[in-house]
Amino acid sequence: MPAIKSIINRSTSHRVVQYSSAPELNLFAAGGVAETTSCWAHLPQELLREVLVRIEESESSWPPRKNVVACAGVCRSWRHITKDLVKVPELSGKITFPISVKQPGPREQLLQCFIKRCRSTQTYRLYLSLNNALTEDGKFLLAARKCRRPTCTDYIISLDTDDMSKGSNNYAGKLRSNFIGTKFTVFDGQPPHAGAKMTKSYSSRLVNLKQVSPRVPTGNYPVANITYELNVLGSRGPRRMHCIMDAIPAAAIEPGGVAPTQTEFYHHSADFFPSLLFFRSKSNHVERVESFQSGPLSSQREGALVLRNKAPRWHEQLQCWCLNFHGRVTVASVKNFQLVASQENGPAGPEHENIILQFGKVGKDLFTMDYRYPISAFQAFAICLSSFDTKIACE
Repeated sequence: MPAIKSIINRSTSHRVVQYSSAPELNLFAAGGVAETTSCWAHLPQELLREVLVRIEESESSWPPRKNVVACAGVCRSWRHITKDLVKVPELSGKITFPISVKQPGPREQLLQCFIKRCRSTQTYRLYLSLNNALTEDGKFLLAARKCRRPTCTDYIISLDTDDMSKGSNNYAGKLRSNFIGTKFTVFDGQPPHAGAKMTKSYSSRLVNLKQVSPRVPTGNYPVANITYELNVLGSRGPRRMHCIMDAIPAAAIEPGGVAPTQTEFYHHSADFFPSLLFFRSKSNHVERVESFQSGPLSSQREGALVLRNKAPRWHEQLQCWCLNFHGRVTVASVKNFQLVASQENGPAGPEHENIILQFGKVGKDLFTMDYRYPISAFQAFAICLSSFDTKIACE
C-alpha cells in the first residue's frame, strides 16, 4: 500500500504542475471536468476498485485523506470510482472534496470545526478540527471577507482565502446584513435545490466581467434568513436569534427526512453546463434547466425549517447565563449560541432537542463551530458570521 500511494503522489504531483490551469483539476476547487488520458487509466476495474477501497478506508482523517483526493485527480476512471466510494458527510461524517462544504453534515454527531478571525484584514477562516483538543491546527474549508457598504454589510465567502472575487470559480456565496445588523440573508452561489430562484442583481448577471448565457444558473440564491430580536427594554440576557432555512424543508429533521444535497460545483461557462449534475436526479438536461424555475420548494417559506437559539439558564453561583457546550467553549461571550429546531416546525419531539449548530469563543480571535444534519458547513459558517457584527439594539 505505501508503494501504491507513492506512485499516486508522483503521478498526481506531475499532473498538477502540468495542468494546474486546466478545468479538470478545478474539480477540487469549483471548476468543470475535462477529458485527459493517463497510463493509469488502463488498470483492470476490479483491481483499481480494490486499491481505491483500501486507500479510502485507511485514510479516514486529514491530512492523510489528501491521498483520496489525489486518487480522484489521476484520471477520469479513477475519479469516477473514487467519487462513488466516498460517501457524503451525512453518511460518513467526513469532509473530503470541496463540494462537501455544501452538503448536509452527519446525522448522528456534530462535526467539529473552528473559525479564525483576523481583525486587521476583516477576514474569517473556517477549518475542520483534526482532533478533539482546542488547537489551531485544522484543514482549511472556507474563508470570508467583510465588506462594508453604505446601506449594508456583505461577507463574501470563498473556497480560496486568496481569491474573494464574486466572479471567481471559488465564489461560494455571501452573507448580507441590513443597515443596523439585525437581519441577515444567506446567498448561495449556485442553486441549493431544483426549485431555487435567483435574486436579480448586476453582479448576478456578470461572471468574470462577461455576460453569460441565461441558461447558466450562476448568481445568488437566498437559502436562509437570520433575524436578531430587538431588545427594546434593555433587559439582561443573551441575544435571541431566529433562522428560517429557506432551502431546507422542516421535515428534514424528522426520522427519514431528506435535505437537498448538492453533488457538483459548476463552471461559470455554458460549455460545461450540459455535462454537470447538480442534484441527485436522473432527469435529462432540458428538465434540469426547467427545474431551476420551478420545483418542490418553490413556495419556500411554507414548510421551511426554522431554527432558534436554545434558551440558556441562569446560574446563581456564577451569576451569569449558561449553556452546556460540553467543553467546546471556554470564554463567556454574547456571541456564543446553540441552535435547535423551533417548535414552529411542528409538535415538539426528540429531534427538537438536538443541537444543530453551536458556536462559541475559545480565544481572542478563535471560535469553535460545530454543526450537524440538515445544514451544511457553508450554511453554518454564514450563520456564525452574522454573530460577529455588533448589535447594540439587541443587547
